[in-house]
Amino acid sequence: MTQPAPQFLFDFGSPNAFLSHRAIPAIERRIGVTFDYVPVLLGGIFKATNNKSPAETLAGVRNKREFMALETERFLKRFGVTPYVWNPNFPVNTLNLMRAAVAAQRDGVLAQYVDAAFHHMWVEPKKMDDPQIAAQALASSGLDAEKLFAGAQEPEIKAKLIANTEDAVARGVFGSPTFFVGAEMFFGKEQLRDVEEMYG
Repeated sequence: MTQPAPQFLFDFGSPNAFLSHRAIPAIERRIGVTFDYVPVLLGGIFKATNNKSPAETLAGVRNKREFMALETERFLKRFGVTPYVWNPNFPVNTLNLMRAAVAAQRDGVLAQYVDAAFHHMWVEPKKMDDPQIAAQALASSGLDAEKLFAGAQEPEIKAKLIANTEDAVARGVFGSPTFFVGAEMFFGKEQLRDVEEMYG
């Protein structure tokens, strides 16, 4: 039986979602299938599931943060991706960015938008919840930022992001990055190996 395209539920606020995004192109080439990117609001998922970011949950836990750093090093080596640059403005409120992602999807420029937004969050980090800074950053990446942010304010775009987020929670999602192959859910960048194996 042919597997459906893998889904990648993402929020730009997650550095691990950024690393997953960087690893995905090589996986797509190997499996011959393109990932379906689904914008969700991580803050909404956290609220609905009573979850918190690793920055909060790992505070004061001995050895776990160090292990996760080691795990990230292994991931970078395995998938041949470059590490992120910590965003000094973290946590960044991504509501407007994620709404604009839905607008970009509607306008057929999601791939370019995702590349640009992740770049300005985790390669050359900026305060991307400042509308002026975000607009300048995206425009410098060749996007019509004014049009995308105008689209982000449309009721149907806002409703679509809410629907994506509520649907994610209903399917069992509690964080980002999360992947689906059909009904099979995979959480965390390390499980990209398992996603790839579904197409073996």
